[in-house]
Amino acid sequence: MAVIGDVGNGVLTGLIGAGIGPSLSPALHEREAAELGLRCLYRRLDLDELGLPATAVGDLLRAARLTGFTGLNITHPAKQLVIEHLDELSADAAALGAVNTVVFTASGAVGHNTDWSGFARSLSRGLPDVPLDRVVLLGAGGAGAAVAHGLLTLGAGAVHVLDLDAARAEDLAASLRGRFGAERAVAGGLDAGPAAALAAADGLVHATPVGMAAHPGLPVPAEALRPELWVADVVYRPLETELVRTARARGCRVLDGGGMAVFQAADAFRLFTGREPDADRMLRHFETLVTDPGGPRVHAAR
Repeated sequence: MAVIGDVGNGVLTGLIGAGIGPSLSPALHEREAAELGLRCLYRRLDLDELGLPATAVGDLLRAARLTGFTGLNITHPAKQLVIEHLDELSADAAALGAVNTVVFTASGAVGHNTDWSGFARSLSRGLPDVPLDRVVLLGAGGAGAAVAHGLLTLGAGAVHVLDLDAARAEDLAASLRGRFGAERAVAGGLDAGPAAALAAADGLVHATPVGMAAHPGLPVPAEALRPELWVADVVYRPLETELVRTARARGCRVLDGGGMAVFQAADAFRLFTGREPDADRMLRHFETLVTDPGGPRVHAAR
């Protein structure tokens, strides 16, 4: 693999994932570095464009390290697959069983998870006073694990995990109970639908691919979105998902995935550079990017 760029005393970073071509991550990282007087090159390693399966994440990781990358962000579908190729995990990444940020150090490749902190900060900022007694979480994958950790860290009473794979939902709920307490998480499958769980919930967090540009649709029945329910979506490809649009129209308070995208990027930037980013400035930059008709559209990927 050829050297992608010479950044001198700067940082060379990037993103591994599928379908990440129009990602906003390069713009976010490179602009914030420039604001801090640093040089940063951020490159996309798109599994789809490279014709590689998700299991090739280890090969890409090794190639990136050999070519001088400082670190990499990892997104769907490799947040869990990457773990076996790492030398060390942060406490958060180990607890969650998912990695979205890898930093190359003298001793090896270290995995971190900034998704959970990005979501927690976004929820605290965007919906600061919503009730958290009972929250339904759709999706028990890497993003779902991060969201659940963030919710319980913020003090949610209980998280009801729903997934098409009931065993995966139970595994996540069991892990959460082990860390946060026996009454803090329950699980279920989605085969019977989420309506019953939502009827008793304060809020809904959606963490599946449904609603992404490549997977359009509504993950729950519209009639289950009652006005008393708050709704947060982690999808931001596009930013205005069908779930966000429908929930708003039905009177729900809503939170799109933009804040999580920015705040997890800010935490990753800190790990890559050792410098403190201005998260508010990054958020303003993100908002400019997604509203500029001539600029990158709202298909950013973590």
